[in-house]
Amino acid sequence: MYKVINEFIDLQNGNIHYKVGGIYPKGDYKPTKKRISELSKEHPKYKCRFIEKVEE
Repeated sequence: MYKVINEFIDLQNGNIHYKVGGIYPKGDYKPTKKRISELSKEHPKYKCRFIEKVEE
């Protein structure tokens, strides 16, 4: 499970809006390891990370 740390719209998942403090992913969507990596690492254009892993 991942927590949203910077607000974003997931263009790869039907333009779903994620707000800070929310859980990623929403619904039945199963993101790929590549997508998780993209959102967990600093984005080259926006200079921030969007999600972080939450220990259950």
